[in-house]
Amino acid sequence: MSCRLKAITREEHLAFVGARPSVSHMQVPSWGDVKPDWRAESLGWFNKDGCLVGAGLVLMRPLPKLKRYLAYLPEGPVIDWGAPDLDRWLKPMLAYLKERGAFSVKMGPPVVARRWSAEAVKAAIAAPQARRLRDVEATAHEPGACDIADRLRRMGWRQTEPGVEEGFAAGQPRHVFQVPFAGRSLEEVQRGFNQQWRRNIKKAEKAGVKVLQGSYEDLPDFYKLYVETAERDRFIARPLSYFQRMWTALRAEDPDRMRLYLAHHEGEALAAATMLTVGDHVWYSYGASTIRKREVQPNNAIQWRMMSDAHQLGARVYDLRGITDTLEESNHLLGLLRFKAGTGGEAVEYLGEWDYPLNKILHKALGFYMSRR
Repeated sequence: MSCRLKAITREEHLAFVGARPSVSHMQVPSWGDVKPDWRAESLGWFNKDGCLVGAGLVLMRPLPKLKRYLAYLPEGPVIDWGAPDLDRWLKPMLAYLKERGAFSVKMGPPVVARRWSAEAVKAAIAAPQARRLRDVEATAHEPGACDIADRLRRMGWRQTEPGVEEGFAAGQPRHVFQVPFAGRSLEEVQRGFNQQWRRNIKKAEKAGVKVLQGSYEDLPDFYKLYVETAERDRFIARPLSYFQRMWTALRAEDPDRMRLYLAHHEGEALAAATMLTVGDHVWYSYGASTIRKREVQPNNAIQWRMMSDAHQLGARVYDLRGITDTLEESNHLLGLLRFKAGTGGEAVEYLGEWDYPLNKILHKALGFYMSRR
């Protein structure tokens, strides 16, 4: 029997999220307020007894001049992905969204497929024959992930092909780097760092780097560093208003949903970062830094402070978000992978994003348009 699906209130959605250990920060009601160009709606799955058993935040983006929409559930929905009858969850969603005018549906199942230890990542980077992380033998394979992928394909879903710098293109990253906190003291977490990381934290402390929590008024200081980082690392910067909207929307839902940290040295802000929290999962969301005074190691200092605070909040996972899949020295993002691997955590591969074309002509036209951007 299929689950019954209908729109739910923000309050119902937030209560559902609060009853779980964690869901993605992109699947909480307030995330819709961060994306004003999309129309957000909370969806709820109900069982035969009328109990809410699943939820999802869907973002609807209109096609120009047409009342047709791309429906997007980033890192969601929050349903029983291990259920043997997965179609009873997804068919009602497709039918509902088609009725709402969607021509295509994109979702990102929060299902882990593989994991690589920091040691395996380090070895892969050093191996001359290794070109991509996905080609390297994983440390662990998550049971059931391949079966879920096969079932999605049989249902007509199509896996989005990763780009050259997958994890930093459109959509959400398929590969991320996480530091497990569950069952570990903060001292044990730090002992997992490589020697360079531990040395840099001590250097920052000795140099007098101070890491403080910021406020809304400090967002312009963060933004100056962020723009410099965008120019240096060759990505398109979001406007300051985006981060101001994030701050206002997320913290209105929960004061700890978003935090801002700034690393100062002799009165100058050298690095800044945002941290997001949902349940026992904490994300390092956006980072920014200057090339000035790099020798005082502000980036290690700010990460250590954020990890310390996340551990105090009861986090089971500290998520450093996207990493590049490529292992080639010529890729400018390889240094970021090395930096994250120094935490001693693990590279994690999710099932990635999946599309379902409800109108094949419009879906193909959208794909052509995106490929030309």
